[in-house]
Amino acid sequence: MSLMNTFSNTAEQSKRQLNQLAFDPELTPGARNAVRVCLRVEPTEKVTVITDEVSLEIAAALVRELEELGCRYQTWVLEDVAKRPLSDLPLPIIDDLETSQVSIFAVQAQTNELKSRMQMTDVVNRRKIRHAHMVNINKRIMLEGMRADFQKVDRLSVKVLETVLKAKQIRATTPAGTNLVADLNPNYRWVKTSGIISTEKWGNLPGGEVFTTPGEVNGTFVIDGVVGDYLCAKFGALKNSPLTIQVKGNRLVEAHSANRELQDDFWAYTHTDENSNRVGEFAIGTNIELKDVIGEILQDEKYPGVHIAFGNPYGAHTGAEWYSSTHIDVVGRNFDIWVDGEQIMRDGQFLIEA
Repeated sequence: MSLMNTFSNTAEQSKRQLNQLAFDPELTPGARNAVRVCLRVEPTEKVTVITDEVSLEIAAALVRELEELGCRYQTWVLEDVAKRPLSDLPLPIIDDLETSQVSIFAVQAQTNELKSRMQMTDVVNRRKIRHAHMVNINKRIMLEGMRADFQKVDRLSVKVLETVLKAKQIRATTPAGTNLVADLNPNYRWVKTSGIISTEKWGNLPGGEVFTTPGEVNGTFVIDGVVGDYLCAKFGALKNSPLTIQVKGNRLVEAHSANRELQDDFWAYTHTDENSNRVGEFAIGTNIELKDVIGEILQDEKYPGVHIAFGNPYGAHTGAEWYSSTHIDVVGRNFDIWVDGEQIMRDGQFLIEA
């Protein structure tokens, strides 16, 4: 049997497995939101579903929605086709993505797998696939963030986008000690990822943010929310052990925490390559149906407030011309935000309405 036939049989086996797998019916509202509201899958389209052993129950709920729509789809369980952590995205998955209009990535991140995810989004961007990025999705997120009214979140996101599009400067503060100023580059685009996913920009689910690559960020950020990538699973919510960072000239220059392991791991991550310590993303979370940070970056970066990310600036979307092999988000709580001197958020509550 050829290698390609082997992978094809593996994919069909995973499809049968997911169709037969029992799942908690409480997952259905979130799965239906993903497939029918956020991705707007049509019966005539083909969908690629990528999951892993940890996320099978959630994948089964998503597949049930695809089955009910009657669309064509293929499923891939990562452990069936490659060794984890992934060094590269398996070629059969890349080939399958090339023939799809929609894709879903519902997987738990493992250490140093960002490269494989970037390979996936390279295909997504080039093929203009409507892609739901659900890294570290879990049951709690399916029962909370994925049940949001994403049409409502989108309306607010549009209003925030309209407010920041021509802005020159955004300032953000928190009671914990954050005092951050972002000077914006008019040559960089703002991007809306509200949960309503289009061919122009793949989106995380649950959605709810507008972001850009900043011109320059300076100041203090007290990370009492959460840090991203695989460090999120390791350290969780940081309310009781925050990480305080200093940014100067758009570069991370200091990081301090009572949790020395967090401090050291974060510093090592942000010094992987020459731009890993550079602010690549400045974002405002707009999912107003989220009530608090829960220690899960997939959901928490959509929590109303400011988050920034060091590393890759998603230049294909923002227009930034530099690159990094890493990307790590940092989230705080209870923000006040001013856009060119006009306050748009007080104590985590938006002062503008859709």
